[in-house]
Amino acid sequence: MPRRSRLRLPGYPMHVIQRGHNRSRCFASDNDRILYLALLEELSVTEHCAVHAYVLMTNHVHLLVTPEEHDSLSELMRKLGQRYVQHYNKVQKRTGALWEGRFRSCLVDSKTYLLRCHRYIELNPVRARMVDRPSQYAWSSYHVNALGDSSRLIQPHPEYRALGRDPPQQRTAYRQIFKAEITNEEITAIRRACNSGFALGSKEFIAEIERLSGRRATRARGGGETSRSVPKVPAGGTRDLSPV
Repeated sequence: MPRRSRLRLPGYPMHVIQRGHNRSRCFASDNDRILYLALLEELSVTEHCAVHAYVLMTNHVHLLVTPEEHDSLSELMRKLGQRYVQHYNKVQKRTGALWEGRFRSCLVDSKTYLLRCHRYIELNPVRARMVDRPSQYAWSSYHVNALGDSSRLIQPHPEYRALGRDPPQQRTAYRQIFKAEITNEEITAIRRACNSGFALGSKEFIAEIERLSGRRATRARGGGETSRSVPKVPAGGTRDLSPV
């Protein structure tokens, strides 16, 4: 059966997960992580993608990205993967694949789920019991979004900017979001959407994505997938404990 094409639309945020092959580690040192973030910063500019959040775990990566063009995200991930793997294989004196084939992704409803995805991503090390608080983990965007560390990589989404009239207010409001416990329902919805490649959001958002893309944006009833098309309207190794 041919592989289902990725659901993507320019200007819509996407939650991205990329895992190490067979869930093996993809970062062996802090230097690896520094290089990965430097490449991500460079390529986010050249490939026209705004990065809003990230976390680098031992054996996988989460990103929250808004691509400006149809192929922006695919090109970003392709070039990032190629350049990083060349470095990693050379340093580790290894050959072969590092990543688990295709990265996984889903479109995100900015009104209802964007800030929830922020929290989900930046709390990954806490859920993995690597740290007690997100501020204790060095390799996530929490230090920028919540604490105000300088970054040329992170580009705040309009929903983040709407949290306050200026950056200090935005950061204060953002930290408040993390005081509420993330529910099992939210975790399940985020994981299911990203693993299946469908959209994450309200019924209205799903309908909008189906109208714009001309294809189904959520699972069919019963949990299966379907090839039913939707009428299109032209638009103007080492494992950490985290299960995702």
